[in-house]
Formats: sequence, structure tokens, C-alpha cells
Amino acid sequence: MVVVMKPGVAAGEVAAVVACVEAAGGQAFVSRGVHRVIIGLVGDVEVFASLDLAAMPGVAQVTRVSTEYKLVSREHHPERSVVHARGVPIGPGTVTLIAGPCAVETPEQTLAAAQMAQAAGATMLRGGAFKPRTSPYAFQGLGELGLRILADVRVETGLPIVTEVTSAHDVAMVAEYADMLQIGTRNMQNFALLQAIGETNMPVMLKRGMNATIQEWLMAAEYIAQRGNLEIVLCERGIRTFETATRNTLDISAVPVVQQLSHLPVIIDPSHSGGRRELVLPLSRAAIVAGADGIIVDVHPRPDLALCDGAQALVASDLEVLARSVTDLTAFMGRIPAKRRYRSAG
Repeated sequence: MVVVMKPGVAAGEVAAVVACVEAAGGQAFVSRGVHRVIIGLVGDVEVFASLDLAAMPGVAQVTRVSTEYKLVSREHHPERSVVHARGVPIGPGTVTLIAGPCAVETPEQTLAAAQMAQAAGATMLRGGAFKPRTSPYAFQGLGELGLRILADVRVETGLPIVTEVTSAHDVAMVAEYADMLQIGTRNMQNFALLQAIGETNMPVMLKRGMNATIQEWLMAAEYIAQRGNLEIVLCERGIRTFETATRNTLDISAVPVVQQLSHLPVIIDPSHSGGRRELVLPLSRAAIVAGADGIIVDVHPRPDLALCDGAQALVASDLEVLARSVTDLTAFMGRIPAKRRYRSAG
């Protein structure tokens, strides 16, 4: 069961609903979005129904939700959500381009990649300071030094940062530098990490696990939402199948399927799904036409020297084509490219 509070609800009215539910032996999890407060209830639904929560001050409606992912479902939230990361919207009506190096290597490489991304119309900078890799001998990222480099590049370019956090222990530190937290495919079901991020007010990008079903992906999002954070963007980045011609198999059908099931924005990662530079552009076009709310791509000034995933990183000539595709196909789909609504270099 879900309790949707009225816009501008007072803190005391929210607390009263929580106290009422807990007094009846249930649990109440408060999730605060940009425009509304939603309280997810856990316990005996029949007992909750007898409380007449709908009559309490500040309550807009009380809904029984049949899906397990109550807070991210469209059952109680039929309109699709827009998530804002430092002034950049991600959601229906726009297509957001996020670009940057897969891994932060040096200040010079990161700035050059950011400038390439910006020239192509990107409004957010991706870059990994922590890199969970299959091999323990592969480059694992620069850690906090990488975060400081990203922050310096943000000052230089004005591009907000999305970067991965791999441990619940590091959430507070990464949040000091980032504008959006990323949960990678290998951590989609790291429940301690999901809950820790849920307790922040940070926008978060949740990548689909490489072996995860859509149901499991949405349940992972529910872990974040249940702890109070509804600012979630879902990212389809390719799943593991029997096919070996590509790095992963891009499940393009996940875009319309998830948009029917959940109100959360959905974006596509064509770089990690295709795994090769020449596949990124056609997969990006497919994502936009399928209705994705954005794409996130790898960019590198010297892919041949990249310490991580150089084979899939776009170069300047690729970005020129990508920029035209984003502009043309976004208009074709009746949308507009996402733009920042304000600038802040800090």
C-alpha cells in the first residue's frame, strides 16, 4: 500500500501518518521526490485499510499497489518522472546526452574528453574514478584523486558529473564531488549500497545488471526508493546472452517495457552494450527512436592509449555524427535535446 501526500505537505502531517502506521504494527518508508512525498507501507493491508489514512491531514490518496516495486511503479504514479541533476533534466520531453571517458586517467585526458563531449552537445560528464573490473590486475581507477580531477573539470567546463560508487562505505565521499551517483552493472544487487544511496538526496543512475531480468532491475530501484530517494534514472547497458558478436546484447525492448511498468526515466548505454566504436552510433540512433530519455557514451581523445575500454570510445569525428543524430532524431521523436537550466561552476 502507498500513501501519496499532497503537494507542500507539512512535516508534521507526514510524521503523523508514519506514527499511525507504526502504532498499528506496520512499517512506513518515506520517499521524498521533487514534487511529492510518498509513504510506502509494509505490513497487514487489511489493518492499514481500517486506519482510514485517506482522511488524515495532508493525505492526497491511498493506493493498493499490486506490484512488488510499489514506489517506482506507474500504478500509483501514472505520469512519468523527470530527474534533475544539477539543472540537467532527464525524462520525457527531452533527450539527454551524457558523455566522457570510461575512466579518469589524467587531468589532461579528462579535460580533453569533457571538451569533446561538450562540443557534441553533451550536458553531463561521465567519468569513472572507481572501476570495478573483472580482472583484479586491470586498472581499478584513481579513487578520490579521480574525483578531484572530475571536480576540477566541472569548474572548467560547467558540466555536471556522474560517477560510479562501488561501496556503501564510499557513498558520502563520492557524493561530496558528484552531481549524480552511478551504480554499475556489477553492483545492481549490492543491497547495502542501494540502501545507502537511498538515504541520500542525490540523483542516481542505476545500471541494469548484466544477468538481471527487468523485474530484478526494478526491485533494485525499489531498494533505493524505499529508503527515501526517488531521484532514480534507469540505464539499460546490455545483458549477457549466448551471443558473442558484441560485448553484451542491447535489450532495446527494455525501453518501452520499463516505461510501461515504471515512472522512472530510462536511458541507454550503447558503448558498453556494443563494445565497439562502430556500433555506438547505430545503437544510439536505435535508442532515441525507441523512446529512450537519454544516452550515455564513452569518449576519449586517444582511445589507443586508454586504460579502460578504448575500443568503444568515440573520437571527434564520431561525435560530429552523433551530435547530428541526436539533434535530428530527437526532433523526429517530438522531443528536444536536454539543456542545463542554470550554470554553476562549483
